[in-house]
Amino acid sequence: MSRKTSKSHELQKRAERIIPGGVDSPVRAFRSVGGEPPFIVRGEGSRLWDADGNEYIDYVLSWGPLILGHAVPEVTEAVMEAARNGTSFGASTPCEVDLAEAVLDAYPFAEKVRFVNSGTEATMSAIRLARGYTNRKYIIKFEGCYHGHSDALLVKAGSGVATLGIPGSAGVPEEFVQFTLALPYNSLNVVEEAFRRYKDQIACVIVEPVVGNMGCVPPAKGFLDGLRYLSSRENALLIFDEVMTGFRVAYGGATELYGVRPDLVTLGKVIGGGLPVGAYAGPAEFMDMVAPVGPVYQAGTLSGNPLAMAAGKAMLCYLRDNHEIYGRMDRLAGTLVEMVAKTARDADLPLSYNRVGSMFTWFFQRGPVTDWDSAAKSDTKAFGKFHRAMLEAGVYLPPSQFEAAFFSAVHTEEDVQQTVAAARQSFAAVIA
Repeated sequence: MSRKTSKSHELQKRAERIIPGGVDSPVRAFRSVGGEPPFIVRGEGSRLWDADGNEYIDYVLSWGPLILGHAVPEVTEAVMEAARNGTSFGASTPCEVDLAEAVLDAYPFAEKVRFVNSGTEATMSAIRLARGYTNRKYIIKFEGCYHGHSDALLVKAGSGVATLGIPGSAGVPEEFVQFTLALPYNSLNVVEEAFRRYKDQIACVIVEPVVGNMGCVPPAKGFLDGLRYLSSRENALLIFDEVMTGFRVAYGGATELYGVRPDLVTLGKVIGGGLPVGAYAGPAEFMDMVAPVGPVYQAGTLSGNPLAMAAGKAMLCYLRDNHEIYGRMDRLAGTLVEMVAKTARDADLPLSYNRVGSMFTWFFQRGPVTDWDSAAKSDTKAFGKFHRAMLEAGVYLPPSQFEAAFFSAVHTEEDVQQTVAAARQSFAAVIA
């Protein structure tokens, strides 16, 4: 029995008349997988429901932040209580201090944190801080790593840029990206060469320690340690973009998981409990460069707004007191990913996968996938067929081969078995 789609179709057509592409973020438009996106009206636990009443097992989870699933009572109640007192004041609130302490408790190398409204703001601000601290212009980023849509970072940025098949973005003058060096991920030799070529000119290295924006791609053994060594040797700052991995791959994020200490860390997603938020943090030596203490300016009217702070505090307090969920997610996510891969092998389909904790991607190729060049070899048409078939079977996956999927603490063994059965059926559609 086919999904009902009439209401979502009508909403999409209405949206396209008044919103570019009918969406407020490009990948949501389903352009790379085909078909029209469902309009979601409700979520609970591991499930979503759309405007036509179709139910889905959700592995997008609002692109990562919903580590406890949808409509978590502790989080929703905290937001409602905060809203009853007012939605925004443009002034400091006690909950900002509470959430700041919770973030710093998980990232003990950091002594101070500044909240902003998005991951884009967090990475943009951290880079500005690195340039202000070092008085240098150049930055190193890695191909396939997405750090938000600020001008200097839309260079070989993976994620939606890769999904849409464009190299960067119109409207970004060459002069704005001339100081951005985009290098292959997991390759230390090219980083060493860049430092040699631009001696005493590189302000920072920014990296997703586990990439989520060309699909899930983990760091090669020694890669993060090598970045730490080279950055320290060359007096450049190392920035871990943990907007996606923070509090997800471990309570202390990839910094804890891999035992490598950056100079600055950027955060988002989980720390807002599903509400818009971002943050950057580090030792006081760096953070005290930020206004009003220092000369690096950054501001935001809604930064630290009480609703996001309340949601984030409830989320982090729950994770702090229930560390055991990480082991359970790792076990069940591993079962899911491996069983789907086995199902593909049984169907004689080329499929590889990467997984770090509750982040994962199935790549429609034989793999391995270790960087952007290898990720780009994936069969995106096959992925599109798979995505459409899985949606019909009631499984909601990221609508791009180049986006990570996510597992939550409330996904069940029944969800896993149902997803594997859907994949078996969907692989037949890919082959057909």
